Amino acid sequence: MTYTVNGNELETDEQGYLLEPDYSDDSVRVIAAAEGITLTDAHWKVVAYLRDEYREHGHTPNFRNMLKAISADVLPGCDSKALYDLFPLGPAKQGAKVAGLPQPLGKGGY
Repeated sequence: MTYTVNGNELETDEQGYLLEPDYSDDSVRVIAAAEGITLTDAHWKVVAYLRDEYREHGHTPNFRNMLKAISADVLPGCDSKALYDLFPLGPAKQGAKVAGLPQPLGKGGY
């Protein structure tokens, strides 16, 4: 599977995660459309958070750590239901996919 973004093909694994991170906004739009997600401001804030975590730590956080950080700083008061409303297949995994990041480790990253 590949995604075509601005005429470039981005390689993915068998589950549709990019093999190499792509930080372009266009890749987010293409992947979100393929996932059936209509992007909102809240989606973009979560994408930015996940990308920052990946750049800083080399991986994305698991769901529990993601929820704690997002509800404290990114989307104050956000709860797990709100994150699942944004990314119904799992905020940690589907969020990372939409953000243009490689597949998280283990159960939603570490």
